[in-house]
Amino acid sequence: MCVPLAPLLGTWRGAGRGSYPTIDDFTYAEELVFGHVGKPFLSMVQRSRDLLTGEPLHAEAGYLRALPDGAIELTVAQPSGVVEVDVGSVTKTSDGLVVELESAEVGLTSTAKSVTAVRRRLEVAGSTLISELWMAAVGEADLIHHVRSELSRVPT
Repeated sequence: MCVPLAPLLGTWRGAGRGSYPTIDDFTYAEELVFGHVGKPFLSMVQRSRDLLTGEPLHAEAGYLRALPDGAIELTVAQPSGVVEVDVGSVTKTSDGLVVELESAEVGLTSTAKSVTAVRRRLEVAGSTLISELWMAAVGEADLIHHVRSELSRVPT
């Protein structure tokens, strides 16, 4: 069941840039780890740090699941109090895959900043993974591009 997602497996590291209308532009270092425990899903752990100071910026953890009909689901939680249920598709390419996901549900704790929608895109091409995220948050009604990182597979 996870075969379509296999190109994601492993540890990926690199750097990215982010922007949003309510904050200053920023750069960051990122590590993204996809694991497998023999069940029909992949685990996902993401951490980012300020590229200049090394200070922690963001983290999230979740599970990516391929369904029999070809659809995929992502459940992801953030320590900031945001929880997403995303649905989408995976497309095999000549040297990897493209994952497209959009939020079906966004849950918030009472102290979380307002997030109403999320879109994610992951593209694996050989030993490179490009990760992008759009969000509608903190008063912005439309999905706005927020972050893009280019990561390299860490040899095992």
